[in-house]
Order: sequence, then structure tokens, then C-alpha cells
Amino acid sequence: MPTLTKAEALLKMAQAGANLKDADLSGADLSDRILQAADLSGADLSGADLSGAYLFRADLPGADLTGADLTGANLVWTNLSGADLSGADLSGADLLGANLGNVIGADFTGAL
Repeated sequence: MPTLTKAEALLKMAQAGANLKDADLSGADLSDRILQAADLSGADLSGADLSGAYLFRADLPGADLTGADLTGANLVWTNLSGADLSGADLSGADLLGANLGNVIGADFTGAL
């Protein structure tokens, strides 16, 4: 039976309600993934593809989302306080009720 790398194991865990606090998911393909109520506090999601992801009520305070693709993502009631969104693409992302306190470098052009 093949052994999973740490990165592969983290990707398998990336689902609704998962505890991925401080996880390194940089460059990961999480497109269209359901991450509702997941704890991604302090996670490294730099360069990750989160296009179309469902992050309703997820926790991402202090997360590194630099250069991440969040096009069309559902970020309704998501906690993004203190997250670094420098260079992230938020076009079409739904940010209704999201906590955006102290967000770094965000460009909300095209976000809903």
C-alpha cells in the first residue's frame, strides 16, 4: 500500500468541518471543494486554486492567501480577519457577511 505524503494527506482531509489550522496547502487544487465550517486559521494557501470553493462559515483568520484564485468562491459568513489576500483574485466571490477586519492587500474588484 503506497504511503501518502503529508501534502496528500492534508488534501484528503480538506472537506467540510475539517481542522486544517496552520496547514501548508500552498499551490493546492481546492477548486469546487466543499470546505464549509473548516478551520483554516493561519493556513498557507498561497497560490492555491480555490475557484468555486464553498467556504461558508469557514475560519481563515491570519491565513496566507497571497496569489490564490478565489474566483466564484462562496465566502459567505467566512472569517478572513487578518488574512493576507495580496494578489488574490476575488472576482465573482460572494463575501456577504464575511469578516474582513484587518485584511491585508485585498482587491475586491469584481467581488459580490
